[in-house]
Amino acid sequence: MGSRLLPLALALAALAADAAGLHSLASYAVLAGVVGAAAAAFVAVGDLLAGKGGILGAGTSGVALVLLLSGSVVRMNAPVGARVPTLAVSALVLAAVAYALPALTWLLKPLVARPRAVRVRAPAL
Repeated sequence: MGSRLLPLALALAALAADAAGLHSLASYAVLAGVVGAAAAAFVAVGDLLAGKGGILGAGTSGVALVLLLSGSVVRMNAPVGARVPTLAVSALVLAAVAYALPALTWLLKPLVARPRAVRVRAPAL
C-alpha cells in the first residue's frame, strides 16, 4: 500500500523551507512530493477499485496530487529572485489538509456499538 505520509512530510518540509527562506530546497521538496503524491493517489484509486479502500482516501489523494502539481507549476514559473507566489504556498497548505482529512474524520467518527449476538434457547423438555 502506498504511503500518504511521504507526500505529506515533503509538503510540510517545503513549507518549513519556505519559512526559512530556502526557496530552492522547497521547490525540490515539492517536486519530490508530486511523485510521492502520484504514487499514493494511484494506489488509493486502485484500492478503491479493488474494494479494499474508501472513496474518501482516494478522493483526497487525488485532490492533494492536483494541488501539489499546480503549486509546483506556479512556483517554477515565478520570476527568479521574486517572493514565493501565494498560490504556491496555499496549494501546499491545502494539500496537507487534504492528506490529514481522513485521519481527522477517523478521530471525529463516533463510536458505533456492535450489535450483540442473540442467543436462542432451546425449549426445555
